[in-house]
Amino acid sequence: MKFEITSKLTKQIDEMRYLTVENAWRYRSILRYFYLQYEKMKYWLYKEDIYEALKINDEFKEYTMEMCRQDLDVLLTWKNLSALQDTSKVSTVEEFKNKQFRYQLSEYSVEIERLTIRLENLFIETASLEPTLLERLREELKKLPQVAKLSEKEVGSWWSGLNSDFKRLNQNYQDYIRDLYTIKAEEMMKTQEFMVFKDKFIQYLRDFVKGLHHHANAIESILKNFRSMDIEIVLKKTIDYEISIPRIDADIDEEGIRENIIGRWDNLNTWFLGTKGNQSEAAKLMDITNDIIRKITRYASQISESRTSAINRKEEYRKLGQLFSQCKDTREAHKLSSLSFGIFHMKHIKSDIFRETESISSDVFEESPVVYTVKPRVRGYQEKAKRSPIRSNTEKKEAMMNKVRAEREIEEKTIENYVIKGCIDFSSLPVIEEHVRKTLLKWLCKGINSTVNKGKTEDGRVFQVETPKESEKRCILRCEDGNLEMPAYILRFVGVENEGA
Repeated sequence: MKFEITSKLTKQIDEMRYLTVENAWRYRSILRYFYLQYEKMKYWLYKEDIYEALKINDEFKEYTMEMCRQDLDVLLTWKNLSALQDTSKVSTVEEFKNKQFRYQLSEYSVEIERLTIRLENLFIETASLEPTLLERLREELKKLPQVAKLSEKEVGSWWSGLNSDFKRLNQNYQDYIRDLYTIKAEEMMKTQEFMVFKDKFIQYLRDFVKGLHHHANAIESILKNFRSMDIEIVLKKTIDYEISIPRIDADIDEEGIRENIIGRWDNLNTWFLGTKGNQSEAAKLMDITNDIIRKITRYASQISESRTSAINRKEEYRKLGQLFSQCKDTREAHKLSSLSFGIFHMKHIKSDIFRETESISSDVFEESPVVYTVKPRVRGYQEKAKRSPIRSNTEKKEAMMNKVRAEREIEEKTIENYVIKGCIDFSSLPVIEEHVRKTLLKWLCKGINSTVNKGKTEDGRVFQVETPKESEKRCILRCEDGNLEMPAYILRFVGVENEGA
């Protein structure tokens, strides 16, 4: 069934505020008194009744009637109580204005108080694994073909009892198994005290496993052999019966009732039959219980082994004491001690070394020695700095200088070859080499990036970058490694006239 987020699920439950607010101890006391009176079928109470019941307790010695009235008003606001004005004892207008109310516990508050009482007794009411619930389920399910022929009321009663037993079985096994899987239970299983009732505990679990195996197989067979017609009749009569129950101030959600009943029947089937590809809950419970039995047995075996080991060690120490007492002198006792206990103050030096072999049986004397430098543990210790002489870079400097000179010569030749009438016109250049292209574009970038469109070559010549007058005038710079389309820039050298070829 698809899980849906409805408005009922997302809305805040105001009725539960009284459990967590600052004055929760007062509100909880008031509602607990209302609930106890509700159990005695005394549904309507006056504020005087509540005040007198609380005042006799030490915690409410300073409690006043005004505080009681304020607390009741707060609980009315949170819908924990409903109030009705009592006009039967009114004799004057003043009494009518004072509004003598009677208070009643709301349905939500009744269920919340039941829950809090269950939580308070959670560690008192212990769960158990009882095969009798499985036997009762089996007997009730056998009656399903006959129940299909009964009236709606009788079918509803049968369904209620069946679900009550199934719910108890489900809750009991979940709570019991949960307690066995806690850290506290694990620690207790490892103690000597647990060994006293270990056999009784294991026998209890084994009896449950036997009963579960027997009854679960029988119920599985019964569910598989039911006629689908009988199941549909029983479910329909149960749904009709639930819908026919009169309810005050409550809208009957027929679709919700139908989904609830069909869902419970599906859960019952899944618990014993499982689903496609998934193990049934009965089989899972059997596996979990057997696992707990194995765990208890393992812990018991470990405790038994530790006892035996301690007894054997005790005999060894007694024999060793006799050997020491038979030694002639201290020297002989020291020899016996070295053989029995080894060196008392042995130092082990560990290091991350490379072993020539991975064999675990290799002896330490068969491997090559390793030198390990031990540093002193003193505050003032500092490792000696490694002194390195100043290296001469004369050759590198000379090579770099030659490289710069070669570049300068190339630039000078470029100027001489391509400067015509004191300028280099990119639109009239012939096919040029790669290094010439790099030099010319480097100069062009220097001039363009300057604020005054001027640049200087490496040999000190100053040039002006002239942008073509026609903005759309472009040219193609032809090079050996490809062509470049660009604006027809001109590099005009300052102070140079009629140079070049």
